Amino acid sequence: MLALAAHALAEGQNKPEPKDLWLEPFIPASSWKPCADQHNWEPNEGKNGYILVTANGGMNQQRVAVCNAVVLARLLNATLVVPKFLYSSVWKDVSQFSDIYQEEHFINYLSPDIRIVEELPKELQSLDLESIGSIVTDEDIRKEAKPSFYLKNVLPILLKNGVVHFLGFGNRLAFDPIPFQLQRLRCRCNFHALQFAPKIQETGALLLQRLRQHEGHPGGPLDHYLVGSYAEAFKRQNQSHPKKASRYLALHLRYEIDMVAHSLCEFGGGEEERKELEAYREIHFPALTLLKKTTKLPSPQELRSEGLCPLTPEESILMLAALGFNRKTRIFVAGSQIYGGRSRLIALTNLYPKLVTKENLLSTTELEPFANFSSQLAALDYIGCAAADAFAMTDSGSQLSSLVSGFRIYYGGGKMATIRPNKRRLASIFTKNSTIEWRIFEQRVRKAVRQTKHVQTRPKGRSVYRYPRCKECMCRTE
Repeated sequence: MLALAAHALAEGQNKPEPKDLWLEPFIPASSWKPCADQHNWEPNEGKNGYILVTANGGMNQQRVAVCNAVVLARLLNATLVVPKFLYSSVWKDVSQFSDIYQEEHFINYLSPDIRIVEELPKELQSLDLESIGSIVTDEDIRKEAKPSFYLKNVLPILLKNGVVHFLGFGNRLAFDPIPFQLQRLRCRCNFHALQFAPKIQETGALLLQRLRQHEGHPGGPLDHYLVGSYAEAFKRQNQSHPKKASRYLALHLRYEIDMVAHSLCEFGGGEEERKELEAYREIHFPALTLLKKTTKLPSPQELRSEGLCPLTPEESILMLAALGFNRKTRIFVAGSQIYGGRSRLIALTNLYPKLVTKENLLSTTELEPFANFSSQLAALDYIGCAAADAFAMTDSGSQLSSLVSGFRIYYGGGKMATIRPNKRRLASIFTKNSTIEWRIFEQRVRKAVRQTKHVQTRPKGRSVYRYPRCKECMCRTE
């Protein structure tokens, strides 16, 4: 099928692309405007005690945890200590909050909502939090617990001991039901309070400049949020050489070994692949390994038919070719440490010669400050994806894809196209790809993706970070 795609791209390189390929449904999408910055309440005094949070996971999981912690501080009338990030054996990154975000902006922006301090008062720093029962882990809180759970179970600990430490704090606060202002605070934190640190913004602006292949770019609200004043700085430096911007497509390949191993899917690598992924699971996902031994789980074939397997790099590229992106399309690939090695990524350039990664666009010297800091590198990928003219996600469950697509809705003015594949439908198409003509494959893929390209308000219980079209985050103008 890759050979058929290559032939089709070569034959149609001067053929016009489908009219809606780079577009969102503009009229319904543009009727929603950002308004999470609005609030009408008094600042929280934080007099009930202090909340410590040590967030786990990668950059995007940690971001969600920080937003939830901000809401809990308001809910419990507590003072939030600037969150810390837990070292992970998967991510292997020692980055802390101020390495990724602007700490002063975070504290000041949220000062009308909650009280935030850099550290615990000295009299509380010597407490043995475990012995006094002030450590609360993810095991103590069910996933997406309601605010009432915290008022009933955590507030008494806070009032008794003066401090509560949420250790490994993940996705532990419900999206519904939750009071309007608390939900809005969640949006305010995500879309306004968390701005990347200056060194990330500066390198991110350089990345965007090279992706767009021009010296100056008018930018917009999203550019300003992502890279701050650095976008304007690059524009001023080069305004004597104006060039028209080149549009680009960003593709998030969530196909790193942790995702591949955790999916329990198979990807055509036979016994060698099974042994490698099982060994990885035993080290990094021991609970999943145990579950496999004690519980009958769906087979890899069943998982794939249900659309629960991540798209492979080859499937992702086939999808883009079938949608009509021509051979000249500039494609930025995020998450480029793909399972199977760089040779797998290089093979895709046979179809799209202008396929690039941040490693291609930034020099070794420019990337050196971020070496061994996976979360900071993820922030650069985040910037490249969020600012793209079109963004294609390959796994709808990915936190980066969810957060990026939400940002594009919130700041994009209805102009930033996002491709959200229905993996179950695509799985059905891909299983037949060796027996159908390219023209039929193309038609089926386009239909499957077009069905997901619509403007919708946030479904009940779903993430406000991914679906910000709701009264708490955005205001409708019609």
